[in-house]
Amino acid sequence: MQIDWFPLWLSLRVAALSTAIALAAGVWLAWLLANREFRGKEAVDAAVTLPLVLPPTVLGFYLLVALGRESALGRLYEWITGGPLVFTWQAAVIAALFHSTPLLIKSARAALESVDRTYERAARNLGASEWAVFRRVSLPLAGRSILAAAALAFARSLGDFGVTIMIAGNIPGRTQTVAVAIYDAVEGGNGALARILVLVVSAVALAILYLANRLAPRQAM
Repeated sequence: MQIDWFPLWLSLRVAALSTAIALAAGVWLAWLLANREFRGKEAVDAAVTLPLVLPPTVLGFYLLVALGRESALGRLYEWITGGPLVFTWQAAVIAALFHSTPLLIKSARAALESVDRTYERAARNLGASEWAVFRRVSLPLAGRSILAAAALAFARSLGDFGVTIMIAGNIPGRTQTVAVAIYDAVEGGNGALARILVLVVSAVALAILYLANRLAPRQAM
């Protein structure tokens, strides 16, 4: 039986890109929630948490409306790139991003809140800017926990189905991720292919979870 590995490679690429974007934007937001008091903080925290509790199809519908060809964002993207955003592999990246970023932000916030404030105050007293305190004190101290959160976000992105199929669709060779390919194989009665893909994805996810556990800081006995 010849196996098309495109869905697996696409899923790995989508998960890698979405995790990189989530790290760039999510860690900053996590730091803001962990270290600053501002009006509407609870609302921001609730908005961050919302994708974790919404059904994936609901989140996918919101994104479909927000990014479709009739929306302002959809028209802007099409004007810049010359093609629509929905039902592309880039849409799969956005789906994975919205599905995994809340998990990274919540975990990164907890890691940043656990940093000993004494070190941060000492750096400020020595004249360090807030950016320097974050880059040279807070981030190194919380780094292992944040990397562990990134590994979990990667695994969550890898397995996304509901949001992806809503805005990226199921186009073999273009937008079919491994989770969608498994569903397609089961629906088509190709149990052998489904079993192989399930085992491969499970092995990859297990390796990622092992890495996350290795990255997580050890508690002192």
